[in-house]
Amino acid sequence: MMTLTASAQQRHGDGLDDVLQHVPMASVFVLKACDFENDTPWPELALTAVASYTIATVTTYSLKQIVNEQRPDKSDRRSFPSGHATYAFAGATMLTHEFGHLSPWVPIGGFGLATLTAVDRLRRDRHYLHDICAGAAIGVGATELTYWLKQKFIKSKNIDLSFTGQQLYIAMRW
Repeated sequence: MMTLTASAQQRHGDGLDDVLQHVPMASVFVLKACDFENDTPWPELALTAVASYTIATVTTYSLKQIVNEQRPDKSDRRSFPSGHATYAFAGATMLTHEFGHLSPWVPIGGFGLATLTAVDRLRRDRHYLHDICAGAAIGVGATELTYWLKQKFIKSKNIDLSFTGQQLYIAMRW
C-alpha cells in the first residue's frame, strides 16, 4: 500500500478545485431558479445535466481504468484524464448552451472557472497538462453530444420527470 507524504496529502484533498469543478453546473440551476430567461423546462434541464454528467463520468472513469497513468505526486494511478476538468468543462458548456444568450460574460465566467479548476489541478501536482486537456475535451464533448442527441431524438413536451422524495421517475414519449 502506498502512503502519501505530508505535502502530497495536503495537495490531495480539501482544495479549491474540489468545489470549483461543480460551480459551472450549479450556476445553471441557480440562474434557472432565479428565473433568468431560459426556454428549457425544469425536467428537461435536469435530464440534460444528468445525461451530460453520466456520459462524461463513464468516459472519464473508463479511461482512468484503461490508461492507468500514475499521478505526478505518485499518489495513485488514476491521472488520465482529469475528472475535475471533465466536470468543470461539462458544466461550463451547459451553462453556455442554457444562458450564454444573456451576456458574453456567462460563457467567459463558466469557462474561466473551468480553466481555474484545471490549472489548480496542475498547481497541486495532481495532473499533467495532457490529463486536464483530455478532461476538458471529454467534458465539452459529453455535453455537446447530449445536446445533439436531445435535439435529434427528444422533444421537450415528450419528457415527464417526477421525484417522490425517494424515487425519480422519467417518462419519455416517442
